[in-house]
Amino acid sequence: MNKVIIRTTEEIENWRRNINSEINFIPTMGNLHNGHIKLISTAKNDNPNINLVSIFINPLQFDNKLDLENYPKTIDNDIKISFSNGADAIFIPSNEDIYPPNNKNIKFLKAPIELSSALCGLNRIGHFDGVCTVVYRLLNLIKPKNLYLGEKDWQQLLILKNLILKEKLNVAIKSIPTQRDFDGIPLSSRNVHLSKNERKLIRFFSSELLEAKKNFQQEKNINLNEIIKKLSAKKISIEYLEHLHPHTLQKARLEDNISLLAGAIRCGKTRLIDHVFLMKRRPIIAIDGPAGSGKSTVTKLIAKKLKLLYLDTGAMYRALSWLILKENIDYKKEKKLLNIFKDISIVFKSNTNSHQDVYVNNYCVTEEIRSQKISSIVSKISSIKEVRKFLVEEQRKIGESGGLVAEGRDIGTTVFPHAELKIFLTASIDERAKRRKFDKNSKDLQEIDLNTLKEFIKKRDFEDSNREISPLIKASDAIEIITDGYTINEVVDKIFNLYNDKIPKETEIK
Repeated sequence: MNKVIIRTTEEIENWRRNINSEINFIPTMGNLHNGHIKLISTAKNDNPNINLVSIFINPLQFDNKLDLENYPKTIDNDIKISFSNGADAIFIPSNEDIYPPNNKNIKFLKAPIELSSALCGLNRIGHFDGVCTVVYRLLNLIKPKNLYLGEKDWQQLLILKNLILKEKLNVAIKSIPTQRDFDGIPLSSRNVHLSKNERKLIRFFSSELLEAKKNFQQEKNINLNEIIKKLSAKKISIEYLEHLHPHTLQKARLEDNISLLAGAIRCGKTRLIDHVFLMKRRPIIAIDGPAGSGKSTVTKLIAKKLKLLYLDTGAMYRALSWLILKENIDYKKEKKLLNIFKDISIVFKSNTNSHQDVYVNNYCVTEEIRSQKISSIVSKISSIKEVRKFLVEEQRKIGESGGLVAEGRDIGTTVFPHAELKIFLTASIDERAKRRKFDKNSKDLQEIDLNTLKEFIKKRDFEDSNREISPLIKASDAIEIITDGYTINEVVDKIFNLYNDKIPKETEIK
């Protein structure tokens, strides 16, 4: 399509009506740098949608008139940068277009107090109200499918996610990690105001945050007073330095796996922000649900897409059940069970088809553990206290460093109660029975008629949900996904988006 520059709200409405494509929207205030370039190019590479960049210096975001007047204006260069990096259209409205005089249709919004009263909101009164107002106005004019934002302004990102949820806007937020310059400082349109000495100060500030992140990975704690002491020794003017929960912006708790270390300093007349995410271990996704809900298939695809370890806990219970049957062990006798735990080794190995094989004491049991014979006893064996205690401990050992997606029936409630994302995947009895009937990995079940299969699934659900130890229940903070009528890829995409909403992209940078 032809590259276009749009300057009025009337033109943007006409343009939108005449395109036959979804829109990726990248809002900016101009003076574009490599951070903006990354946003535009990421949108370009993500999908075939049309990419629209807006350039508008929003007066409502400035609490200082002089700051607004001095904000860098480089419109010709911004146009060149936008088009050369993947923009199909650029929207450059005037103040009168965005905020028409005497127009009662403009909705002036308030940012949520719980998110806007901390960090930058402490001293920039009304700033986030202005952000919400202009973004809401632009989204209603443009009606994009995706909104691309940088994680550099993390607090702003949280507030805009809240805005989209509260106003029920049909737009997905796509974020990119904070982009840093050659010397480690975050890219910002305000960096042009820095003198050589002021840049040294912000570089020292950013390096201290990055060093704190490095130390946290080893020591699992943070000393704010020590960092403040180092910054003060350099005569750095600290506006704030806080250690917070990354989503609530409340004080970080000991049990938080991911937390936010954020600060703002002043260098001369320029105010600059930076942050890092502190992480004790890599993220964990817990996927629970009844038999036939699609857990295994979805979990494998999620693990592959996010490059996480796939932990099939159900296979571990099946493998143990297989060994108990093979050795003809009376699983009702505690001593005999405890003896088998001493010598058993359950290992997952990737095969040549990029799937996982299950080995019990170096013997591959991948197909054998999916038989109807194993299915008929695994629920009983998994309800035994000693069995669950042993395998839960084994699963937790595997998950100590995180970086995995696990599926089962008690993952989010018992095995990994502090998982960053918990999913409860389910489907109707009819749907699950059909899936089991046509599951190539469940050959025994293909010989059973559908009604018998439904009764078997109901019985299995009852046993799993009513066992005394770790019953199948939805964790209080789990997100339920009913998969009836959805393709596997649609379910995977939904979980993928939920993960990206929970986990900052910056945590993936090593």
